[in-house]
Amino acid sequence: MPALKKDIKMHLLKATALSLALTAVAACEITEDKTRDQHAGDGSNTHLSNMTAGIWVDPQGCEHWIIDDGLEGYADLRRTPDGKPVCNSPLPRNVATGPFKDGSSFPDSL
Repeated sequence: MPALKKDIKMHLLKATALSLALTAVAACEITEDKTRDQHAGDGSNTHLSNMTAGIWVDPQGCEHWIIDDGLEGYADLRRTPDGKPVCNSPLPRNVATGPFKDGSSFPDSL
């Protein structure tokens, strides 16, 4: 009987160690650079700062920088130098303005 308890404890210890090891390895993931447009359709790999942005005004009147290459779209809140959002825009709401699709070699039918 004592040998059986020892075997059970050993199996529990091994299972716990294996679970901890798998949890530690699961956190090891290679992340890709999210500042680069992957351009899955045209094969290029352009940094977002080299693309032309437009402005979209949300329903609350706040402006967002937008870039659309036909496959992927990017948006970020437009901010003042001190970090506050640019709101109360004179631009029409729910409308994108500017050349935000420039630089794309992939046609966007929409």
